[in-house]
Amino acid sequence: MIESRVVITGVGLTAPIGNSLAEFRQSLLQGQAGISRIDMRYMGQVLAGVCDFDALRYQKKKELRVGTRAGSISIYCAREALLDAGLEAENLASDRTGIYVGTTEHGNVETENEVYNISQFDYDTKYWSHHHNPRTVSNNPAGEVSLNLKVHGPAYTVGAACAAGNLGLVHALQMLRLGEVDLAIAGGVSESVRTFGIFAGFKSQGALAEHEDPNKASRPFDLKRNGIVVSEGGALYTLERLEDAQTRGAKIYGEIVGYHVNSDATDYVLPNPARQAECMRAALGRAGMQPGDIDIINTHATATPMGDIQECAAIGEVFTDCPKTQVNNTKGYIGHAMGAAGALELAGNLPAFEDGLVHPTINVDELDPKCDLPGLVINETKPAKRVDAILNNSFGMLGINSALIVKRFSN
Repeated sequence: MIESRVVITGVGLTAPIGNSLAEFRQSLLQGQAGISRIDMRYMGQVLAGVCDFDALRYQKKKELRVGTRAGSISIYCAREALLDAGLEAENLASDRTGIYVGTTEHGNVETENEVYNISQFDYDTKYWSHHHNPRTVSNNPAGEVSLNLKVHGPAYTVGAACAAGNLGLVHALQMLRLGEVDLAIAGGVSESVRTFGIFAGFKSQGALAEHEDPNKASRPFDLKRNGIVVSEGGALYTLERLEDAQTRGAKIYGEIVGYHVNSDATDYVLPNPARQAECMRAALGRAGMQPGDIDIINTHATATPMGDIQECAAIGEVFTDCPKTQVNNTKGYIGHAMGAAGALELAGNLPAFEDGLVHPTINVDELDPKCDLPGLVINETKPAKRVDAILNNSFGMLGINSALIVKRFSN
């Protein structure tokens, strides 16, 4: 059976360095990070990547009060993706449109806020919000999008730790190929900076970054890296079967040609480079490509000492003698956007098909020798002769690995 070709026709995003693909790309090429200090309950000030988008562009104040931050990010990104694709929500084939939103975790923010609220009233649960249950169910972000767009098709989240952004796209592609939907809105979102629990958890692991300059705190591959900067954000895409996109004359950002998902099954947190290498090889195999065909590898590297080293070992094992393959990372700019990371990082590289530029990994003052990959682009944007294929790595806790390959579109 010949599988349908699936293409990207719209991108909507919000990140700590931009609220559109154009703004995001400009910041990446200019080496401009967007990390700040915020006050966090019980912890004082912490470093975080915070988004500043106009939530009222697509929601009313009442909807913001009832809904969640993750839902609001999702709605903004979905609406922007549709606008970018030249589609109007009112004219969608509602029952043939699917919404697949990857998330790392959901509900923590609302639960923490409610517990804190009733603590002010001697833990009297009559002060507990009646909106709590719909706010905390795991399908909330996608559900809020369906309510906002009045879309009747399947709408649910994909829980895949920090691989969730890639998994949202993979799931959408599969549903399009199965004929379950004709249009998919998919990607990943994160509201993680709103919960103290994730900061406290990383701090207890010794994995929470600190630096006197917030914009230098996230330092993938640098010898003095000391952990993760937690961030929020989102990137959702419109995906269509190629024939449908061409019929309506849609612009096409690229074609998803390969993917793979597997599990380490070895540790709760520490990655397994052998399984990561298997994941990348399998994605290449599905795409019918060789390692040397990849022009850009976007690394997942989070600036944790062992995480970066293990991923570099996996990449080094797969991509041997690949002189045109260049390697970059996006977390130095925005921190780790958790469930949104993979989707945002893919978006940051997509414009390379047109402008031929590879944005750099920033904040590398002294490269860790164990992360010295051939083709690693450091601190300055580098031109490429031509970018035809991007491999996007996105890995997560409990050993989930994902690799997604997008190619320049050609008939």
